[in-house]
Amino acid sequence: MPDTTSSPLGPRELLARFQRAMLDKSADDLADLYAVDAVHEFPFLSPGMPERYQGREEIRAGYRAAWGASPAQPREIREVAVHENTDPEVIVVEQVVHGTVTTTGRAFHVPGLLVMRVRNGEFVHVRDYMDGLGVAHEMGRLADVAAALGHR
Repeated sequence: MPDTTSSPLGPRELLARFQRAMLDKSADDLADLYAVDAVHEFPFLSPGMPERYQGREEIRAGYRAAWGASPAQPREIREVAVHENTDPEVIVVEQVVHGTVTTTGRAFHVPGLLVMRVRNGEFVHVRDYMDGLGVAHEMGRLADVAAALGHR
């Protein structure tokens, strides 16, 4: 009888699925890549985003809300570099997301860096260094963000 067990996904396979979920804006597909108690952090200022999501279901709800409210439609993710480490659980990705703002038809591109830790075929920790101010600029919301920061 053939062996029907499969080995857990590695960092590169999870990265490919992560990027596919981003392009599809599928919060469910994205969240299903995470361990139940995973953490997804946003260390840089990202207007409208929390500093972190704690747990798979918070990741799912957070991305569902963020992507549902966003007029950004990613079309392509270009990897600038993928850095594998001496720690086999960690992968670092430099990427640029290209897409269109659906409300204006304007093209956008947003650079970012992801530091991802994978264990047993799931993300357990992701640090998402997204250019949040760049996103606000591309969405035409930079003035609103600057005004809101002045009231902090």
